[in-house]
Amino acid sequence: MTRPLRVLLLMHSTRSHNLGVGALSVAQVAILRDIAVRLDRTIAITIADYPDAREPYIHGDDIRIVPLSGKWIKRRSGYWAELRRQDAVIDIGGGDSFADIYGPKRLRLMLALKALAHLAGKPFVFAPQTVGPFTKPTSRMAARIHLNRCALVAVRDEPSRIHMGELGIKAAPILASDVALRMPSGPKPDLGQGPHVGLNVSGLLMGGGYTGKNEFGLGLDYPALIDDLIRWFQAQGATVHLIPHVIVPDGPMAGEDDLRACAALADRHRETVLAPSFASPPEAKGYISAMDFFLGARMHACIAAFSTGVPVVPMAYSRKFAGLFGSLGFDRTVDCTRDDAATIRSAIETAWVDRKAVAEETKTAHAAGLVRLASYEAALSDLLATL
Repeated sequence: MTRPLRVLLLMHSTRSHNLGVGALSVAQVAILRDIAVRLDRTIAITIADYPDAREPYIHGDDIRIVPLSGKWIKRRSGYWAELRRQDAVIDIGGGDSFADIYGPKRLRLMLALKALAHLAGKPFVFAPQTVGPFTKPTSRMAARIHLNRCALVAVRDEPSRIHMGELGIKAAPILASDVALRMPSGPKPDLGQGPHVGLNVSGLLMGGGYTGKNEFGLGLDYPALIDDLIRWFQAQGATVHLIPHVIVPDGPMAGEDDLRACAALADRHRETVLAPSFASPPEAKGYISAMDFFLGARMHACIAAFSTGVPVVPMAYSRKFAGLFGSLGFDRTVDCTRDDAATIRSAIETAWVDRKAVAEETKTAHAAGLVRLASYEAALSDLLATL
């Protein structure tokens, strides 16, 4: 009997409080399982994951979770021993962490994990993600060395492909899309008579960013805009659902929590509905799929709507939004760093009035995304078939 394919997933998560990061992991596992079926092979998936308090939302006899920590990485019986027993390594970089804008500590960790995998001689898959920006000469050089040693490189948007060319990468990457387009959805709830508008509110933006000093460079009063939008949609006769997608019960990352921000808004706007504290990314996607219209500041909350045919207006605070959606020909994204509140509200109101057309645009762009994603899946299947 042919032995199982042994694959190690890096910078994925089975229990991240950020359900967007979790969505990438759930989708990647689904892709690997499909490939294993096509290759008529069993698969053994090991996921290196930080031991957060949340219960894992990825399960199965083919799943093994090892605790990621600095000590584990440094021990020869830890990460190095794990690498030696694997056939391949797949790294998704948390979606958008492969950059130097998040500080040297995070980048050093990522580069160390990659370098050790290369040293162990394992085929390294750079799964579809955002690349950069890399602004410092040393980090640009390190990124170039790593990417040129990968067995397979894919990006999820056109700006990332362009940036890789600027870095001096030898081979053109696969232009794929976000793997979360392939994430299965949980059950769709029966919410009764509509219309129902889903509003994903970012706790991070409500608090002014990580530091409260608006480091994302928003050009507007985000909390005031959210209040205004809730009142406007209620005036249209819609039920507004306040939907969190980063749910942090406590600890140092609690400032990023969407649920607290949504609950505070629900207290101020009594006719709104506070969505549940979702246990998993598919559960959140199932709830979002029941909406008649959706807008949000968490990109993967918007992808959940986008991939289930819900007309959506992404409310961007970084270039990754326009890069992903724009690469697929979907141009309904508003930019909270560039546009003023009146411009954003006008675009959202127009999309609401034209929501049937927006839904068709969403379906067309989603189909294009799946075609691009299939190119990554085919290349990954070809690679794994040789192992």
